Amino acid sequence: MNPAARTAGNTTKTFVLLAALTGLLVGIGYLFGGAGGLVLFAGIAIVMNFAMYWFSGSMALKMSRAKEVTEEQEPELHRMIAQLAQRAGLPKPSVHITPADQPNAFATGRNPKHAAIAVTQGIQRALPQRELEGVLAHEMAHIKNRDILIASIAAMVAGAISYIVTFLQFSLFFGGDDDNPLGLIGTIAAIILAPLAAVIIQMSISRQREYIADATGAELLNDPLPLADALETLQRGAEAVPMQVNQAAAPLYIVNPLASNLGAKKAMSGLFSTHPPTEERVARLRRMGGQPDMRLQSF
Repeated sequence: MNPAARTAGNTTKTFVLLAALTGLLVGIGYLFGGAGGLVLFAGIAIVMNFAMYWFSGSMALKMSRAKEVTEEQEPELHRMIAQLAQRAGLPKPSVHITPADQPNAFATGRNPKHAAIAVTQGIQRALPQRELEGVLAHEMAHIKNRDILIASIAAMVAGAISYIVTFLQFSLFFGGDDDNPLGLIGTIAAIILAPLAAVIIQMSISRQREYIADATGAELLNDPLPLADALETLQRGAEAVPMQVNQAAAPLYIVNPLASNLGAKKAMSGLFSTHPPTEERVARLRRMGGQPDMRLQSF
């Protein structure tokens, strides 16, 4: 499959998953409280997640202790990001550095006009310039593809499901609702299964967006191999060098910064992982670059 077709396929999967998540919300909300219950809980989730979306950029930078750097302080970093922004047809994001030793990076901001790219001190030491450009291209791709917005929509819908399930729990505690069409067994099943299904779908969306950002970043750089090489180094670094990161912020990073806490490889690539398996990401990029389908030997 050519890269364009693969990207289109991943985009389709993202919106199918969003539709599935929305369908789950509609079904649970309507069965529990009819149209009124659905509107109530969806409204609460929309308000809360809109606030999260609006302030997510500043919150992520603050949580990572990122400091904005000027062009005079980091001329090469600014040059690379400015060049990639021009290729992507985007305003230049603000540039930040975090004090973490783990090699990693992330992009944040509610839209391209309010975007930021942050890199760790560790990644500046770990990667040569061309591989760092590959990482920055991946982060620029997240901004170009409006992945913060997509993640916020997924979180909003999953949040509404969580509110409905919480209300179901209180309903059971106070004796239940005789008009609830789910019944006692159905309500218990919904309490257990609905949040689980919502999280699985939300994480699937996150993984698909990573694949798309890899492909888009490779196109921006006109070469997928620097990002493939960088991902191998970053995965090893994430496993070897712990990083203190709020779990809610972990999906922002190019590789899971909590890798050193997750143990076996299966935990990294399961249904609840925010990131796809790094070896699969590398293999896809190498195929884009015409290299054999090699897999990471360290996993």
